[in-house]
Amino acid sequence: MVALKPVEIERFVSSPPQNVNLILVYGPDTGLVSEHCQKLFLSVSDDNSDPFTNIKLDASEVTSDPNRLIDEALTIPLFGGRRCIWVKDNSPKNIFPAVEPLIKNPDFEALVIIESGDLKKTNPLRKKIEASTTAYAIPCYSDASKDLDHLIDEETQSMGLQISREARISLHAFLGADRMASRGEIRKLCLYAKDDSRIEHHHIDEIIGDASAFAIDELIDAAALGLTDKLDHGLERLKETGMDAGVIANNALRHFQFLHLARTNIDRGQTPDSVISKARPPIFWKRKSLVQRQLTIWNSSRLERALVRLDEAVKEARLNGPIIGRSVVSHTFLAIAQVAKHVSAKSHH
Repeated sequence: MVALKPVEIERFVSSPPQNVNLILVYGPDTGLVSEHCQKLFLSVSDDNSDPFTNIKLDASEVTSDPNRLIDEALTIPLFGGRRCIWVKDNSPKNIFPAVEPLIKNPDFEALVIIESGDLKKTNPLRKKIEASTTAYAIPCYSDASKDLDHLIDEETQSMGLQISREARISLHAFLGADRMASRGEIRKLCLYAKDDSRIEHHHIDEIIGDASAFAIDELIDAAALGLTDKLDHGLERLKETGMDAGVIANNALRHFQFLHLARTNIDRGQTPDSVISKARPPIFWKRKSLVQRQLTIWNSSRLERALVRLDEAVKEARLNGPIIGRSVVSHTFLAIAQVAKHVSAKSHH
């Protein structure tokens, strides 16, 4: 695989070369993963409206029948054009046996897109595609400051709006964890300020303040500390704001990934204060004592189980509508809170 530079990825996903036929899109930013897959799919399907030519498959459909994917890739479209197959790897089952024949026999015309989560370097699917000379792997990590500025400019300019420097700096605090959520927040802000020529700081306070990062942090902390009453109230409050359930779950997943890394370093002899002070992005000072308490509740094995639950919640929230997504995420948070509450109660006896 020829590694793409970050500046080349946007151009590549909008118009992939004709000779590219297998692309893996993966990473912790599920919104960006989904956005890139959508662009790749549209790069082919926009030219052909035949529903039998452009298809989407769930991971379970290819794991239950490993020959399904290669059969679909080799099928010749009835009305011409290029076939496009989008596989959503949202199952704990390994889809590599279904993808391997495509890597070994790359002589097919269709474009196969595989949408996946945050794959480790040792994952066989990522490993084989990265080693391939014909397939591409596109990693999707949380947007850096420069990427956020590009996203802000893209959305504001499309609406014919300018944004003040103070408003831009303020807006950065609410963006970055998930590309799709970031884009949604910027679009919501642009619609709110569309009658003005310029977005100012007060627009952000008025339209984004309700569902701020602090509100999500409070919700995650309530779950991690076992504060079920506060969690119930927080879930209801965020439901009213219309905040995407997948964004909430993704933020929780990132927080528990940090707790797992922090717990590992503490078990190796580092102090909780030292681990928390080195956190990137920095932990807001009001949260530091809460995070320290969480590290006394959650040991490595509990954190590993929580990470599995949260990873599944992120995927379910992305695949289903807002009602089911909120239900799945709420259930997952309550289950995590019950564990924390049980551990806390035992430690006080």
